[in-house]
Amino acid sequence: MKLSFKVETSGQLLSVDIDTFIVAGWAGRDIAAIEHHIEELVAVGVPRPSAVPLYYRVAENQLSQASRIQVVGPDSSGEVETLVFMAEGEMYVGLTSDHTDRKLETQSVALAKQLCAKPVGTSVWRFADVADHWDELVIRSFIQENGREVLYQEGALSALRLPSELIAGYSAGGVLPPGAAMSCGTVGAIGGIRPSSSFTMELFDPRSKRSLRHHYTIDVLPEIA
Repeated sequence: MKLSFKVETSGQLLSVDIDTFIVAGWAGRDIAAIEHHIEELVAVGVPRPSAVPLYYRVAENQLSQASRIQVVGPDSSGEVETLVFMAEGEMYVGLTSDHTDRKLETQSVALAKQLCAKPVGTSVWRFADVADHWDELVIRSFIQENGREVLYQEGALSALRLPSELIAGYSAGGVLPPGAAMSCGTVGAIGGIRPSSSFTMELFDPRSKRSLRHHYTIDVLPEIA
C-alpha cells in the first residue's frame, strides 16, 4: 500500500510503500492496570490476550488516507494511536486509528481489527525531532455526540511503552524492517467505548505547541443476515 505524507517541519513529501502493518496491543507501561483492563474485557466476553504486549497483523490494504471509511453494522469505533515507520533511512511518527468492530471483538480481537479500515493521517514528524521528549507528547481524539464535538480520548505517551521497546519486541534486530509500519497503542475512552459518525485524532507536542491532526467520517452499511 502506497501512502503519502508531508513532513510538517520541513515540507518534504514522502511516498512510502507499506507491505507489513503491525498493531501493538496491550502496550501500556502499567502492568497492573493492563491486567485490570483485561479482566474487565474478559467479563464482557473479550478473549484474554496470549501475550502482553501482543502484535496483531492487519492486512496492509486496510490502511487508508481517505476522509471517509465504510463499516458493516453500527458496532465499530476508532482509537487514536501513533504510527511509526521507516523512510529513506529515518523513522517518522504520524497518526492512525485502530478502528475496530466491537461486536466481533468478543469472538476474535484479531478478526475485529482486520474487518475495519485503518485511517492514517497525511502529516508526520521526524521521530528524531520529538524523541527526547516523547513521554510529554499527548494523543487525543474527538467524536460527534448529540450534535457536538466531545473529547473522547486524551493521555500522555508516558502511559504507553516506547516505540523502541515495542519494535524490539516484534523485530529481533530492534529496527522496523523496510516496508513495515507499527501503531503503538492507545489510551482509554472517556465515558466508555462507543461508536460515532466521525472521528478526529490528534498528536500534540506541548513543547513546540504543534499538532498532527486527521479527521474521518464513518458510513455504516447494513448488516444483512
